Amino acid sequence: MTDDPIRYRYDGSRATELELRWQAAWAEQGAFHQPNPGDPDFDPKRPKYYCLDMFPYPSGSGLHVGHPEGYTATDIVSRYKRMRGFNVLHPMGWDAFGLPAEQYAIKTGVHPAITTSKAMETFRAQLQRFGFSYDWGREVSTIDPNYYRWTQWIFLQIYGAWFDPTAGKARPIDDLVLDFSSGARPVRFNPDAMEVPSSERERDLGPWADLGEDERREVINSWRLAYVGEQTVNWCPKLGTALANEEVIDGRSERGGYPVLRKPLRQWLFRITAYGDRLLSGLRDLDWPESTKTKQAEWIGRSEGAEVDFALDSPRGDMAHLRVYTTRPDTLFGATYMVVAPEHPLVSALLESPAPDTDMAALRAYVERARNQSDLDRQTNKENSGVPTGLWARNPVNGDRIPIWTADYVLMGYGSGAIMAVPAHDERDG
Repeated sequence: MTDDPIRYRYDGSRATELELRWQAAWAEQGAFHQPNPGDPDFDPKRPKYYCLDMFPYPSGSGLHVGHPEGYTATDIVSRYKRMRGFNVLHPMGWDAFGLPAEQYAIKTGVHPAITTSKAMETFRAQLQRFGFSYDWGREVSTIDPNYYRWTQWIFLQIYGAWFDPTAGKARPIDDLVLDFSSGARPVRFNPDAMEVPSSERERDLGPWADLGEDERREVINSWRLAYVGEQTVNWCPKLGTALANEEVIDGRSERGGYPVLRKPLRQWLFRITAYGDRLLSGLRDLDWPESTKTKQAEWIGRSEGAEVDFALDSPRGDMAHLRVYTTRPDTLFGATYMVVAPEHPLVSALLESPAPDTDMAALRAYVERARNQSDLDRQTNKENSGVPTGLWARNPVNGDRIPIWTADYVLMGYGSGAIMAVPAHDERDG
C-alpha cells in the first residue's frame, strides 16, 4: 500500500501527462512512418494495406464529435493490420478549398490562406492529441499547388478522352478523330449527349473533311467525358454558388440559412453514365451489405427504355414535339396525360408566350414554388401535385389528344425531364 494513493489516480492531468509522453516517443521513433519501396527499412515481403480517411475540412471551430468517431474506426483497422505484418499506409490531409473559407474571409476581411493555415494547425494538434497512428510525413493539403496540379492533370485526361462502348473503356480523343477522318466510324454526335438536341443526335453528318472547324469541335465535344452542359442546380444568391442537395434544408442553405432556389446553370459535367454497366458489374465483387449495394445501384441509375416523341398541338418556338423517356414503351396505348418538370424548356416557353388555355398565375406560382425545393425534397414528398399547362399533345400510336401538366415530382436531371402517365399500368400516375 502506498501512503499517497491520489498520486496514481488516472484523472485528466494524469492522462495528459501519459498521453503526451507516449505521443512524443512515437513521434521521435517514427512509430507510424511507412517507408517507400526501395527505402532501406522497407520490407517488400510484407503485403500492402492502404487505409484512407475522408479528409476533414479544417474549419475555425476545430474537430467535432463526428470526426473521431470515424477516425477511431480506421485507426483500429490500421493498427490491426500492422500487427498482422502489413505495410500500412495511413495518411491524413485537409480538404481545404471551399465555400466556408471564402465566406469566413468575406466576413472577417482576413485572407483565406491565413485562416485556413491556422485552422489546419488546430486540427493537426487535435488529431495528434488523439494518438491516431497517422504517418504525418505524408500529410496532404488540397490547397498545396503540388497537390492540385495533379487534380488539374486528371481533369485534362478526362477532357481529352471519350468512352468507346465497343471497347468498354475510355480512349484518347485523337483516336476518335482518326476514326472519323478515316471513315472507320460514321460522323455523328454522341447519341447519349443530352446537351445536343435529339434531332441532331440522330443524323449522319457526312464526311469529316466536309465539316467546318466549329462543326468538328461540336461533334468532338459531344463525345468528351468532361463537357459543358446546362443542369438545374440549387442556387444560393447570397453565397453565390450552387449547393448539393445535402446542403439545402427546407429551402435554405445549411451554412448561413440563406434562401435557395432552383435554376439552370451551365457548368462542367462528367459522363459518368457511360460507365453504368461497369459500375454495376463491379458492385457484384464487393463484400458490402446488400442494402448498401442496392443504394449504389440506384445512384448509378442505369435503366433501359425508349425515347418517344409526342407532337404538340400548339408548337412553342422551335419545339414541335415533346420527347419523353419511358421504361415501358409497351404501355403507350394507355398514356392519358403527360408531365414535364417545372424547369423544362416547354414551361419556360409558355411563361414567355402562354397558350390560350394557360392559367399563367397558377403556372408561375407553381414554378416559383418548385424553384425553392431541392431534388431531394421533391423526391421525398409523399403527395404529388401539379398544374395543367394548357397545352395538348398527340399520342403517336393512336392519335389521342392528351393534356400536358407540369409537376415537381418530374426532375430535369432524369431522362428528358418529361414523362407519359399511364394510370392503368403505374399506380404512381393515379
